[in-house]
Parts: sequence; C-alpha cells; structure tokens
Amino acid sequence: MSSGLSCTALDAGYGRMVVCRDIELTVEPGGLLAILGPNGAGKSTLLQALAGITQKAGTVRLGEVDVSRRRATARARAGIAFVPETRGNIFATMTVRENLAIAGRSTPTERRRLRHAMAQEVFPALETYADRASGLLSGGEQQMLAIAMALLADPKVILLDEPSQGLAPSVLRDIEQALRALRPSGITVVLAEQNQRFATSLADRVLHISAGRLVAPAAAYQEETAGGAIGVLP
Repeated sequence: MSSGLSCTALDAGYGRMVVCRDIELTVEPGGLLAILGPNGAGKSTLLQALAGITQKAGTVRLGEVDVSRRRATARARAGIAFVPETRGNIFATMTVRENLAIAGRSTPTERRRLRHAMAQEVFPALETYADRASGLLSGGEQQMLAIAMALLADPKVILLDEPSQGLAPSVLRDIEQALRALRPSGITVVLAEQNQRFATSLADRVLHISAGRLVAPAAAYQEETAGGAIGVLP
C-alpha cells in the first residue's frame, strides 16, 4: 500500500552546519517529485534528511505518521528506502543474488516474492549477472541493482539521489524506462537530479533547490534558466 511523503519547516545538515533550511514539500501517494539543482545546492542533504540521516529540525510524515523522531533504520522499516548517489547500499564483494537476498531479508515471504518478481520484470539483465560480484558490474548495472535492492525492501517511498550520474545515454534510457515501469506499483518516488531532461520526463511535479532552499516550481525554474539567471543543467 502506497503512502505519500511530506515535510514542514525541515532543516538539515552536518555537525553544526545547516545546509537546508525551512523546506516544505508534499508528494502524493504514488507520485514522483523531482528536485532539481546543481552540485552543492542541497539535494543530497535534503534526501538524507527525509531518510533520517541529516535532519536537524522540522517534521517529516510518511502518510499520516510522524517519523521525525525516528532514526534512519526505523524510517527504513516504516517504508522509506534511500538509494544514495554513490550506490552505497550495494555490498561490492557480494554477488547480485546475495545483495538482493540481504535487501529483502526483513520483507515477509509473500511480499518478498512479489517484489522480487517486480525487480526481475523491471531489471531483467540482473538475472544474467546474478552470480557476479556486484563490484564488477558497470555503473548502469550497479544503479539497476541499487534500485532493485530498494524494491526488495518493500518500500512505500523511494528516495533516489542522482541516479543518472555518470551513466551513458543508452544506459540512462534503460533506467528511465525502468522507473516508468515502476509507476503502476504505486510506490512514491522523490528524485534528486541535475539532469533536467531526465527528471522532467519522469516527474509529476518539479521543484528547484538553490543554496539549501526550495525556490521555484518547474515553470519558474524553466523561465529563469532560459533567461540565464540559473545555470543550465545537463
């Protein structure tokens, strides 16, 4: 069952440093929200705050449930899956099969079977590499595995941090098609990206982040980009 995600007055950062301030957003159940911005704008910090890693203040809700006081592990159990920019949820020395087994270890058996079938349907190439060490996969294959692992955790929400980074255009098309294929599942997605074309082709709604603040919806962002006020994203 899908759930929406929202936050109000959210501050996030590292140590004494506050990177994101007063963030307020809402993603409807089953929706896909893209957050656009250049390097250093605060995209990764914001996703980490929603995942329970860098939140300093404010409220985060998963559906109607306030998860603000829950740590990252508890938010993951509640249904928030985070796929970091560096594909850091992958165990490089383990095989693809072993990584998927670890990702689904806490998911009830029947739900795990359903999610595994979905992952196979969305990323059929992973079956070919099932017994290969994950660290030997290409960047695109690792990104597929990272998203598949998030699926095996049976999430209500997936937070995707820069999934297009470093991928060739042909591989990026595969990732785009895979994310489209996930839409009927009803999983809510928040996508942080620099690649405007990739993000806007998928998203129901687009926000722009600059210096740690959400500053414009999609239309305003496109107008400012065209006028040169904001650097053109790849």
